[in-house]
Amino acid sequence: MKSFSDSYKAAGVDVTAGYRSVELMKEHVAKTMTNGVLSGIGGFGGLFEIDTTGMEHPVLVSGTDGVGTKLKVAMLLDKHDTIGIDCVAMCVNDIICCGARPQFFLDYIAIGKNYPEKVAQIVSGVAEGCVQSGCALVGGETAEHPGMMPEDDYDLAGFSVGVVDKSKILDPGTQSAGDVMIGIRSSGVHSNGFSLVRKVFDITSKESISKYYDELGMTLGEALLTPTRIYVKAILSLIESVKVKSVSHITGGGFYENIPRSLPEGLSAKIRRSDVQVLPIFDLIAKTGNIPERDMFNTFNMGVGMTVVVDKADAEKAVQVLKEAGEEAYILGELVEGNDGVIIEY
Repeated sequence: MKSFSDSYKAAGVDVTAGYRSVELMKEHVAKTMTNGVLSGIGGFGGLFEIDTTGMEHPVLVSGTDGVGTKLKVAMLLDKHDTIGIDCVAMCVNDIICCGARPQFFLDYIAIGKNYPEKVAQIVSGVAEGCVQSGCALVGGETAEHPGMMPEDDYDLAGFSVGVVDKSKILDPGTQSAGDVMIGIRSSGVHSNGFSLVRKVFDITSKESISKYYDELGMTLGEALLTPTRIYVKAILSLIESVKVKSVSHITGGGFYENIPRSLPEGLSAKIRRSDVQVLPIFDLIAKTGNIPERDMFNTFNMGVGMTVVVDKADAEKAVQVLKEAGEEAYILGELVEGNDGVIIEY
Protein backbone atom coordinates (compact mmCIF):
# COMPACT_ATOMS: atom_id res chain seq x y z
CA MET A 1 0.00 0.00 0.00
CA LYS A 2 1.37 3.43 -0.98
CA SER A 3 1.95 6.01 1.74
CA PHE A 4 -0.79 8.66 1.88
CA SER A 5 -2.52 10.60 4.65
CA ASP A 6 -5.54 12.86 4.08
CA SER A 7 -5.24 14.10 7.66
CA TYR A 8 -1.59 15.11 7.25
CA LYS A 9 -2.39 16.78 3.92
CA ALA A 10 -5.19 18.75 5.60
CA ALA A 11 -2.60 19.95 8.12
CA GLY A 12 -0.47 21.28 5.25
CA VAL A 13 1.94 18.44 4.54
CA ASP A 14 1.52 16.43 1.34
CA VAL A 15 3.75 13.36 1.58
CA THR A 16 3.02 12.44 -2.03
CA ALA A 17 4.53 15.76 -3.13
CA GLY A 18 7.68 14.69 -1.32
CA TYR A 19 7.81 11.44 -3.26
CA ARG A 20 7.27 13.34 -6.49
CA SER A 21 10.15 15.68 -5.59
CA VAL A 22 12.48 12.72 -5.09
CA GLU A 23 11.54 11.26 -8.46
CA LEU A 24 12.15 14.58 -10.23
CA MET A 25 15.53 15.16 -8.60
CA LYS A 26 16.96 11.69 -9.28
CA GLU A 27 18.23 12.58 -12.75
CA HIS A 28 20.16 15.52 -11.30
CA VAL A 29 21.58 13.48 -8.44
CA ALA A 30 22.72 10.79 -10.88
CA LYS A 31 25.14 13.28 -12.48
CA THR A 32 27.06 13.55 -9.22
CA MET A 33 27.72 9.86 -8.63
CA THR A 34 31.34 8.97 -8.00
CA ASN A 35 33.04 5.63 -7.36
CA GLY A 36 32.64 5.93 -3.61
CA VAL A 37 28.84 6.03 -3.59
CA LEU A 38 27.37 2.79 -2.22
CA SER A 39 23.72 3.79 -1.87
CA GLY A 40 21.04 5.60 -3.81
CA ILE A 41 18.71 8.40 -2.82
CA GLY A 42 15.87 7.40 -0.51
CA GLY A 43 17.56 5.38 2.20
CA PHE A 44 17.99 6.41 5.83
CA GLY A 45 21.65 7.24 5.32
CA GLY A 46 24.01 7.93 2.46
CA LEU A 47 26.74 5.31 2.22
CA PHE A 48 30.11 6.41 0.89
CA GLU A 49 33.39 4.50 0.73
CA ILE A 50 36.30 6.92 0.97
CA ASP A 51 39.31 6.08 -1.17
CA THR A 52 42.38 6.52 1.03
CA THR A 53 44.83 4.90 -1.37
CA GLY A 54 48.27 6.41 -0.88
CA MET A 55 47.32 8.14 2.39
CA GLU A 56 49.15 7.24 5.58
CA HIS A 57 46.82 9.04 8.00
CA PRO A 58 43.52 10.07 6.36
CA VAL A 59 41.78 12.98 8.09
CA LEU A 60 38.13 13.89 7.51
CA VAL A 61 37.34 17.58 7.08
CA SER A 62 33.75 18.82 7.30
CA GLY A 63 32.05 22.08 6.46
CA THR A 64 28.47 23.34 6.70
CA ASP A 65 26.75 26.52 5.58
CA GLY A 66 23.68 27.99 3.94
CA VAL A 67 22.94 30.61 1.31
CA GLY A 68 21.57 33.33 3.57
CA THR A 69 19.27 36.09 2.36
CA LYS A 70 20.47 35.73 -1.22
CA LEU A 71 17.53 33.34 -1.32
CA LYS A 72 15.23 36.37 -1.35
CA VAL A 73 16.63 37.38 -4.75
CA ALA A 74 15.98 33.89 -6.11
CA MET A 75 12.43 33.99 -4.77
CA LEU A 76 11.69 37.42 -6.24
CA LEU A 77 13.00 36.35 -9.65
CA ASP A 78 11.37 32.91 -9.29
CA LYS A 79 14.67 31.40 -10.42
CA HIS A 80 15.81 28.47 -8.32
CA ASP A 81 18.19 26.42 -10.50
CA THR A 82 21.45 28.12 -9.47
CA ILE A 83 21.02 28.86 -5.77
CA GLY A 84 22.09 25.30 -4.96
CA ILE A 85 25.49 26.00 -6.50
CA ASP A 86 25.92 28.70 -3.85
CA CYS A 87 25.08 26.24 -1.08
CA VAL A 88 27.68 23.72 -2.23
CA ALA A 89 30.25 26.44 -2.86
CA MET A 90 30.02 27.84 0.64
CA CYS A 91 30.87 24.42 2.07
CA VAL A 92 33.45 23.00 -0.33
CA ASN A 93 35.35 26.28 -0.68
CA ASP A 94 35.87 26.14 3.10
CA ILE A 95 36.99 22.51 3.04
CA ILE A 96 39.61 23.16 0.37
CA CYS A 97 41.27 25.73 2.66
CA CYS A 98 42.67 22.76 4.60
CA GLY A 99 43.85 21.08 1.40
CA ALA A 100 41.08 18.48 1.61
CA ARG A 101 39.30 17.00 -1.41
CA PRO A 102 35.49 17.09 -0.96
CA GLN A 103 33.97 13.60 -1.08
CA PHE A 104 30.23 13.98 -0.62
CA PHE A 105 27.49 16.52 0.11
CA LEU A 106 24.03 16.51 1.69
CA ASP A 107 21.46 19.29 1.53
CA TYR A 108 18.54 20.40 3.67
CA ILE A 109 15.58 22.33 2.24
CA ALA A 110 12.95 23.79 4.57
CA ILE A 111 10.01 24.97 2.49
CA GLY A 112 6.61 26.47 3.20
CA LYS A 113 4.89 24.23 0.68
CA ASN A 114 6.45 21.43 -1.32
CA TYR A 115 6.12 22.19 -5.00
CA PRO A 116 7.97 19.21 -6.53
CA GLU A 117 9.12 21.05 -9.66
CA LYS A 118 10.51 23.90 -7.55
CA VAL A 119 12.34 21.53 -5.22
CA ALA A 120 13.78 19.73 -8.23
CA GLN A 121 15.07 23.04 -9.59
CA ILE A 122 16.79 23.79 -6.28
CA VAL A 123 18.38 20.34 -6.21
CA SER A 124 19.51 20.69 -9.82
CA GLY A 125 21.71 23.57 -8.67
CA VAL A 126 23.02 21.55 -5.75
CA ALA A 127 23.90 18.75 -8.19
CA GLU A 128 25.69 21.18 -10.50
CA GLY A 129 27.73 22.47 -7.57
CA CYS A 130 28.67 18.91 -6.69
CA VAL A 131 29.76 18.23 -10.27
CA GLN A 132 31.88 21.39 -10.27
CA SER A 133 33.59 20.36 -7.03
CA GLY A 134 33.90 16.66 -7.83
CA CYS A 135 31.82 15.41 -4.91
CA ALA A 136 28.74 13.19 -4.78
CA LEU A 137 25.28 14.23 -3.62
CA VAL A 138 24.51 11.23 -1.40
CA GLY A 139 21.33 12.41 0.27
CA GLY A 140 19.34 15.26 1.74
CA GLU A 141 16.07 16.31 3.31
CA THR A 142 13.12 18.36 2.19
CA ALA A 143 10.94 19.47 5.11
CA GLU A 144 7.55 21.05 4.56
CA HIS A 145 6.85 23.71 7.21
CA PRO A 146 3.23 24.88 6.96
CA GLY A 147 2.44 27.67 9.40
CA MET A 148 6.11 28.40 10.08
CA MET A 149 6.93 30.12 6.79
CA PRO A 150 5.00 31.43 3.77
CA GLU A 151 4.20 28.81 1.14
CA ASP A 152 6.59 30.28 -1.44
CA ASP A 153 9.51 30.70 0.98
CA TYR A 154 12.30 28.23 1.62
CA ASP A 155 15.68 27.98 3.27
CA LEU A 156 18.61 25.97 1.96
CA ALA A 157 21.61 24.63 3.82
CA GLY A 158 24.00 21.73 3.50
CA PHE A 159 27.26 20.18 4.53
CA SER A 160 30.17 18.41 2.93
CA VAL A 161 32.89 16.03 4.06
CA GLY A 162 36.34 15.87 2.54
CA VAL A 163 39.53 13.94 3.17
CA VAL A 164 43.23 14.83 3.28
CA ASP A 165 46.36 12.99 4.34
CA LYS A 166 47.43 14.39 7.71
CA SER A 167 50.91 15.21 6.42
CA LYS A 168 49.41 17.29 3.61
CA ILE A 169 47.09 19.48 5.66
CA LEU A 170 47.95 23.07 4.80
CA ASP A 171 49.90 24.61 7.65
CA PRO A 172 49.73 28.43 7.96
CA GLY A 173 52.62 28.15 10.42
CA THR A 174 54.98 27.59 7.48
CA GLN A 175 54.37 31.16 6.27
CA SER A 176 56.97 33.89 6.70
CA ALA A 177 57.46 37.55 5.93
CA GLY A 178 58.04 38.07 2.21
CA ASP A 179 55.64 35.33 1.12
CA VAL A 180 53.27 36.40 -1.66
CA MET A 181 49.50 36.48 -1.44
CA ILE A 182 47.62 35.70 -4.65
CA GLY A 183 44.03 36.78 -5.23
CA ILE A 184 41.61 34.64 -7.23
CA ARG A 185 38.75 36.49 -8.86
CA SER A 186 35.22 36.06 -7.56
CA SER A 187 32.12 35.86 -9.74
CA GLY A 188 30.43 38.69 -7.84
CA VAL A 189 28.87 39.11 -4.41
CA HIS A 190 28.81 35.32 -3.98
CA SER A 191 26.60 34.48 -0.95
CA ASN A 192 27.54 37.03 1.69
CA GLY A 193 26.46 40.52 2.65
CA PHE A 194 22.99 40.25 1.12
CA SER A 195 21.24 41.78 4.11
CA LEU A 196 23.21 44.97 3.40
CA VAL A 197 22.72 44.64 -0.37
CA ARG A 198 18.96 44.33 0.05
CA LYS A 199 18.93 47.40 2.28
CA VAL A 200 21.04 49.46 -0.13
CA PHE A 201 18.81 48.76 -3.14
CA ASP A 202 15.57 48.45 -1.15
CA ILE A 203 15.00 45.01 -2.61
CA THR A 204 11.39 44.14 -1.86
CA SER A 205 9.97 43.19 -5.26
CA LYS A 206 10.97 41.87 -8.67
CA GLU A 207 10.77 45.41 -10.03
CA SER A 208 13.35 46.57 -7.49
CA ILE A 209 16.00 44.33 -9.08
CA SER A 210 14.96 44.55 -12.72
CA LYS A 211 16.88 47.72 -13.54
CA TYR A 212 19.61 47.30 -16.17
CA TYR A 213 23.03 48.79 -15.38
CA ASP A 214 25.53 49.46 -18.16
CA GLU A 215 28.45 48.96 -15.77
CA LEU A 216 27.16 45.49 -14.95
CA GLY A 217 26.09 44.53 -18.46
CA MET A 218 22.94 43.01 -16.99
CA THR A 219 20.14 43.72 -14.56
CA LEU A 220 20.84 44.06 -10.86
CA GLY A 221 18.94 40.84 -10.16
CA GLU A 222 20.97 38.87 -12.69
CA ALA A 223 24.22 40.19 -11.23
CA LEU A 224 23.22 39.40 -7.66
CA LEU A 225 22.02 35.90 -8.51
CA THR A 226 25.31 34.98 -10.23
CA PRO A 227 26.39 31.75 -8.48
CA THR A 228 29.32 31.63 -6.09
CA ARG A 229 32.42 30.42 -7.88
CA ILE A 230 33.71 27.01 -6.81
CA TYR A 231 37.51 26.86 -6.54
CA VAL A 232 38.05 23.24 -5.52
CA LYS A 233 39.56 21.81 -8.69
CA ALA A 234 41.80 24.85 -9.26
CA ILE A 235 43.16 24.79 -5.71
CA LEU A 236 43.77 21.04 -5.85
CA SER A 237 45.67 21.53 -9.09
CA LEU A 238 47.72 24.30 -7.48
CA ILE A 239 48.55 22.16 -4.43
CA GLU A 240 49.92 19.49 -6.75
CA SER A 241 52.10 22.03 -8.58
CA VAL A 242 53.63 24.29 -5.91
CA LYS A 243 54.02 24.50 -2.14
CA VAL A 244 50.81 26.18 -0.95
CA LYS A 245 51.16 27.58 2.56
CA SER A 246 47.63 28.76 3.22
CA VAL A 247 44.27 29.39 1.55
CA SER A 248 41.53 31.78 2.67
CA HIS A 249 37.92 31.74 1.51
CA ILE A 250 36.70 35.36 1.43
CA THR A 251 33.15 35.21 2.73
CA GLY A 252 31.13 37.34 5.17
CA GLY A 253 33.48 39.67 7.00
CA GLY A 254 35.45 40.33 3.83
CA PHE A 255 39.21 40.84 3.86
CA TYR A 256 39.50 41.95 7.47
CA GLU A 257 37.84 38.91 8.98
CA ASN A 258 38.80 36.04 6.67
CA ILE A 259 42.42 36.61 5.69
CA PRO A 260 43.65 36.73 9.32
CA ARG A 261 42.10 33.28 9.90
CA SER A 262 44.98 31.86 7.86
CA LEU A 263 47.73 33.99 9.37
CA PRO A 264 49.96 32.86 12.24
CA GLU A 265 50.89 35.05 15.16
CA GLY A 266 53.38 37.71 14.14
CA LEU A 267 52.41 38.04 10.48
CA SER A 268 50.08 40.42 8.66
CA ALA A 269 48.93 40.74 5.05
CA LYS A 270 49.87 43.98 3.31
CA ILE A 271 47.77 44.81 0.25
CA ARG A 272 47.91 47.86 -1.97
CA ARG A 273 44.41 49.17 -2.64
CA SER A 274 45.33 49.89 -6.27
CA ASP A 275 46.20 46.20 -6.76
CA VAL A 276 42.74 44.98 -5.77
CA GLN A 277 40.72 44.32 -8.93
CA VAL A 278 37.34 45.42 -7.56
CA LEU A 279 34.33 44.25 -9.58
CA PRO A 280 31.76 46.82 -10.82
CA ILE A 281 28.99 45.41 -8.62
CA PHE A 282 30.89 46.51 -5.51
CA ASP A 283 31.47 50.01 -6.84
CA LEU A 284 27.73 50.20 -7.48
CA ILE A 285 26.86 49.00 -3.98
CA ALA A 286 29.25 51.49 -2.36
CA LYS A 287 28.02 54.39 -4.46
CA THR A 288 24.31 53.63 -4.09
CA GLY A 289 24.49 53.01 -0.36
CA ASN A 290 27.14 55.62 0.41
CA ILE A 291 29.07 52.89 2.22
CA PRO A 292 32.57 53.69 3.54
CA GLU A 293 35.27 51.68 1.81
CA ARG A 294 36.44 50.22 5.14
CA ASP A 295 32.96 48.73 5.59
CA MET A 296 32.97 47.40 2.03
CA PHE A 297 36.22 45.52 2.61
CA ASN A 298 34.87 44.28 5.94
CA THR A 299 31.64 42.90 4.43
CA PHE A 300 32.21 41.77 0.84
CA ASN A 301 34.83 39.84 -1.14
CA MET A 302 35.33 42.93 -3.36
CA GLY A 303 36.17 40.74 -6.35
CA VAL A 304 38.53 38.32 -4.57
CA GLY A 305 36.90 34.99 -3.79
CA MET A 306 40.00 33.22 -2.52
CA THR A 307 43.51 34.15 -1.45
CA VAL A 308 46.49 31.80 -1.59
CA VAL A 309 49.90 32.29 0.02
CA VAL A 310 53.04 30.85 -1.57
CA ASP A 311 56.76 31.48 -1.45
CA LYS A 312 57.80 34.50 -3.50
CA ALA A 313 59.80 32.22 -5.81
CA ASP A 314 56.63 30.24 -6.62
CA ALA A 315 54.30 33.20 -7.14
CA GLU A 316 54.41 33.53 -10.91
CA LYS A 317 54.12 29.78 -11.43
CA ALA A 318 51.16 29.68 -9.03
CA VAL A 319 49.37 32.41 -10.97
CA GLN A 320 49.97 30.53 -14.21
CA VAL A 321 48.69 27.23 -12.79
CA LEU A 322 45.52 28.92 -11.58
CA LYS A 323 44.98 30.54 -14.97
CA GLU A 324 45.44 27.20 -16.70
CA ALA A 325 42.80 25.81 -14.33
CA GLY A 326 40.36 28.46 -15.58
CA GLU A 327 40.69 31.06 -12.84
CA GLU A 328 41.63 34.73 -13.07
CA ALA A 329 44.46 35.19 -10.56
CA TYR A 330 46.98 37.88 -9.77
CA ILE A 331 49.47 38.92 -7.09
CA LEU A 332 47.46 40.70 -4.42
CA GLY A 333 49.97 41.46 -1.70
CA GLU A 334 52.63 40.10 0.62
CA LEU A 335 53.10 38.98 4.20
CA VAL A 336 54.92 41.31 6.58
CA GLU A 337 55.87 41.14 10.23
CA GLY A 338 53.31 42.39 12.72
CA ASN A 339 49.94 41.58 14.22
CA ASP A 340 47.79 44.04 12.29
CA GLY A 341 45.81 41.39 10.43
CA VAL A 342 45.18 43.05 7.08
CA ILE A 343 46.84 46.31 6.06
CA ILE A 344 45.38 48.02 2.99
CA GLU A 345 47.71 50.74 1.75
CA TYR A 346 46.39 53.71 -0.19
